[in-house]
Amino acid sequence: MQPINLKSFQKNVALHKRKMRMFLTRLGKNPPRKLDGLAVEIDKEVWQEVDCLSCANCCKTMTPTFTPSDIKRISTHLGTTPDAFKEKYLYKDKGGDWMNVKQPCQFLDLKTNMCSIYEVRPVDCAGFPHLTKKKMQDYMHVHHQNLTYCPATYKMVEKLMDRLRS
Repeated sequence: MQPINLKSFQKNVALHKRKMRMFLTRLGKNPPRKLDGLAVEIDKEVWQEVDCLSCANCCKTMTPTFTPSDIKRISTHLGTTPDAFKEKYLYKDKGGDWMNVKQPCQFLDLKTNMCSIYEVRPVDCAGFPHLTKKKMQDYMHVHHQNLTYCPATYKMVEKLMDRLRS
């Protein structure tokens, strides 16, 4: 497994983003029957090639949505109240979701790319990048977005394009 080179990744995204997003749009409108099974198969391959700890781009450039249960669980873990946790670390966006006040994430150790609250991290983080979430067709909009942030998503779309062209 090769470490992620973020500069190289960003360069590839810039070159192929438009083509990959168009592919995802077409795939979402007309998915083959085998799409969900193919996604599971490709997911296994992707995680043999992508090392999240060499990247952590998601934690550096994105914020998860914190659910009420996330807030309760994390604040308990940190020995604080949910209100004190929200006041210190979160803000409410226009849609009413609780988000991190800063990037990179305050819980990311930038030297090791490890999460200091990994065992109680938000559900959104635990599921990221949502490669095999339920019906893949329902997550095309998520893959559209994550394509530019996550090398695993990029690699998954690249492999889907290869397999579905054949």
